[in-house]
Amino acid sequence: MELTTGEVIGRRLHAQHLDAPLGPGGLLEAAGACGFQNTPPGTWELAAISRVEGVSAAGLRAALYEEKSLLQAWSLRGAPYVFPTEEAGVFLSPLAARPGEEPWIYTRGITAALDYLGMDFDELLPIVMDAARLLEGREVRSKEELDRVLAAEAEGALPPEKLPLWRAGTMYGDPEKQSVGGAVVSFMLRPCAFAGRVVFGERRGAEPGFTSPLRWLGREIPAVEGAEAELVRRFLHCYAPATWRELMDWLGSSPAQARRLWEAVEPELEPVSFAGRHAYVLAGDLDAMHGAEPGDRLLLLGPHDPYLDARDRETIAPDVRVQRMIWKYVGNPGVVLKGGQAAGLWRGRVSGGSITVSAELFEPLSDAQKRLLAELAERQAAARVLKLHKFELKE
Repeated sequence: MELTTGEVIGRRLHAQHLDAPLGPGGLLEAAGACGFQNTPPGTWELAAISRVEGVSAAGLRAALYEEKSLLQAWSLRGAPYVFPTEEAGVFLSPLAARPGEEPWIYTRGITAALDYLGMDFDELLPIVMDAARLLEGREVRSKEELDRVLAAEAEGALPPEKLPLWRAGTMYGDPEKQSVGGAVVSFMLRPCAFAGRVVFGERRGAEPGFTSPLRWLGREIPAVEGAEAELVRRFLHCYAPATWRELMDWLGSSPAQARRLWEAVEPELEPVSFAGRHAYVLAGDLDAMHGAEPGDRLLLLGPHDPYLDARDRETIAPDVRVQRMIWKYVGNPGVVLKGGQAAGLWRGRVSGGSITVSAELFEPLSDAQKRLLAELAERQAAARVLKLHKFELKE
């Protein structure tokens, strides 16, 4: 079966709740589709505002910090993610590699520290995992402090002759601020998160807090039966047609781990043709995908919105020059989305309690559509408890 670009975009918009907003009670459904990345901090709030009607930044933070119906932890590609607490097992435990499946993209750089210490990754990971149990009794403020505290806790399990090397200044940054041991901890915090040893606590100002799920929730991370297959299904619901290699990129895993997870759903897959290549969709989604329409809805998606995580970027932005403007190494802009494709870029400048939104369009819009963009900027600002100082539009 051959799928058109319109059908694929239409299905992805629907799966990610971008074709029409969910009602005020839809926050957990929206967050559970494929999780909300939260880097830079606050990114997840923009994603939620784009999908759920009537939410505010205060309500979102209450769900995360007070009700704790949402949870934040390092997840896909090692980035901080927000997802429903009861579904945390889907977004964490499947990411844990089995022996021989490392490295992950976010632990490859640890090699210099391991060589310096003369120790193996598999030898050190259990030591850092045990050290993370310290978080069951306390919260640590700031990532820098977390590296330091867990590195000190791990010292008791290290061979005595390794301690001078462990305490030496890092080779990754400022040796006055981080030790080699702190760098090792920093690389291994992601697998610790997958094992349910560390989650984010409440953010106060510029500093995040870190603790254990047991301390934060009063219980362990809820187990989810068939979590590995379920994570792949969510990827396919949101980003199909796809292959195991695109799953690997989305996860940030090694090829071996991605293949293993992909095999868990292979009996549920149907091959399709899309944009001149062969890929797969979930058989149960095929009927919904056939004949899907992208519509022409306008959206102001925030930087790193889940929709922008599609690995076939040309589906969102056919022009390579536009792709380079959207997906940068740092400082990604927001995207003006029209019918599921990039129609422009936008950035917000916050000063005090006000925000100035500047948008640059790639294609002409009608006067009514321009007014709608200004209204969207106004609503987004209000949801973030900001006053829209100015909406600037460049064509």
